[in-house]
Amino acid sequence: MFDRIALIGIGLIGSSLARVIEREKIAANVVVSTRSEETLKRAEELRLGTHYTMDAAEAVKDADLVIISVPVGASGAVAAQIASSLKPGAIVTDVGSTKASVIRQMKPELPSNVHFIAGHPVAGTEYSGPDAGFASLFEGRWCILTPDEDTNPEALQKLSAFWTACGSDVQTMDAVHHDQVLALVSHLPQLISYNIVGTASDFETVSQADVIKYSASGFRDFTRLAASDPTMWRDVCLHNKDAILEMLARFSEDLSSMRASIRRGDGDALFELFTKTRSIRRSIIEAGQDVDTPNFGRTPHKD
Repeated sequence: MFDRIALIGIGLIGSSLARVIEREKIAANVVVSTRSEETLKRAEELRLGTHYTMDAAEAVKDADLVIISVPVGASGAVAAQIASSLKPGAIVTDVGSTKASVIRQMKPELPSNVHFIAGHPVAGTEYSGPDAGFASLFEGRWCILTPDEDTNPEALQKLSAFWTACGSDVQTMDAVHHDQVLALVSHLPQLISYNIVGTASDFETVSQADVIKYSASGFRDFTRLAASDPTMWRDVCLHNKDAILEMLARFSEDLSSMRASIRRGDGDALFELFTKTRSIRRSIIEAGQDVDTPNFGRTPHKD
């Protein structure tokens, strides 16, 4: 599909891409670049690419596809660093979970003779680093691309075909709409997890309660989310601020309503809410999105 792909950043997403690119023979050459000498050495030990360099500008030379897998706050700086070395006609994309901010940062830095299409594979785990990746991470998962009025249709088609080859279902979406949707279904749950785990930790420290010892499955699920990369989520909060604040406000209003129902002893209101949310869970199961495993546990995956 491509002669040369450059992966800038080799954490969970980048290393998973390296593995699936090799497995599916998507590119003849894969250049891996990262700022950390130790991480680059580990990527080479894992044979995640065919070429390795700490110089992002060097990495993108002659690359047909460049994938930026860095915290969203660093997107603009990386774009500026690689701009003069990009091959005319190259496709440049990213994997960040906020899109409007990434487009604002990257697009002005990139030359007009390349095709920039922001993207977001909706896949991941709480782990990070080159050892965390696996080739089946994207199987059956959505990859959202956010083209704009300047996007070349052929480049969009080729990038969509790339993600399809990686196992993803591809959807195009307006960048602002993407950020609103992800603020609700991804960013808000993440922030709630950080907060509830922090509360539990403080409570155990102050009261000597056995919070950790008797953690039930619900709390364990929260701790899985709360173990995610703090740098990445700090940047998400800062770069999708408006949408996240809107969802936090809505959540706070709904939480206040629930608190009032409990205070009043309004069982009917509570029952109505719990019934409604139960039906949403069933809808997620019907959509095949209920299991956090490759392809949602539906079929055996091969690595």
